[in-house]
Amino acid sequence: MTTEDLLAQALRLPRHERARVAEQLLCSLEEPEGQVARAWAHELERRSSEIGEGKAQTVEWETERAEVLKELARRRAGRTSP
Repeated sequence: MTTEDLLAQALRLPRHERARVAEQLLCSLEEPEGQVARAWAHELERRSSEIGEGKAQTVEWETERAEVLKELARRRAGRTSP
């Protein structure tokens, strides 16, 4: 069975079963919790430094939220349900 065959079969499953498959696949990609926490701590330090040094510009939450919702709507409009 090819990856394409497996994907085609998975896409024919009911929505709740597809969600279950997706959750299991995503969980299989997760790294150990300690590694994730260290990576986030490093990223937060990097971002904080960039803001403090004036290398990054902040955006108001409502502005960014509107942009994210707009992008989600665009992506959903371009996707077809099996």
